[in-house]
Amino acid sequence: MITTVAFDLDDTLYDEINYCKSGFAAAADFAAKLPDAPAAEHIFDEFWQQFTNGDRTRVFNAAFDKLGIRYDNKLIGDMVKVYREHHPKITLPDDTGKILEQLNGKYILALLTDGFLPAQQLKVRSLGIEKYFKCIIYTEMLGRDCWKPSPAGFEKLLHDLNIKAENTVYVADNVQKDFIAPNKLGMKTIQIIRPSGLHTEFPSQPDNAPDYVIHRISELSALLIKL
Repeated sequence: MITTVAFDLDDTLYDEINYCKSGFAAAADFAAKLPDAPAAEHIFDEFWQQFTNGDRTRVFNAAFDKLGIRYDNKLIGDMVKVYREHHPKITLPDDTGKILEQLNGKYILALLTDGFLPAQQLKVRSLGIEKYFKCIIYTEMLGRDCWKPSPAGFEKLLHDLNIKAENTVYVADNVQKDFIAPNKLGMKTIQIIRPSGLHTEFPSQPDNAPDYVIHRISELSALLIKL
């Protein structure tokens, strides 16, 4: 019997690409104040071009090279800080809000997410979803080595809620890391594939694969009843 539903955050409860756009807009506003920099809109366009077509780990470097903006490691660090610490302009999708309202009270709801603080906390705050969760695990608070696929966050979740793995479902999106630990612990796992999701890879090995796949979060309630 399923008693607890734990969720990932990015590309599970909302479209992460909207957060990326918000972050690059904030970074572009910051960069536009640099000497001889073009307008923020032009800088944003170049950030977005690099993000969608290039190496996502060097967006700022590549964009500044293209724009002719001089930079050093400190400036790149400042850009990353602006991106991660900006107050994101993101909203909770209607279908996510409806499913959280529907499941709240029927199941214990929890959130377990990787990512840098305070970025993840600011996302949760902007989406207004704290009220739904009895437990929120930010794996960054446990240490960088506790990010998924580490089981540490999931073990803490089970301990803090005093629940059993076999009575728990984890809903997430990324087959490269999200399902390995909960699968090994004996949880049920559900992948949601959002149309604009950033992670669309197929599982590279059986341990990575979810038990079930859905394409709309509105499908979750009926699947949980079957489980």
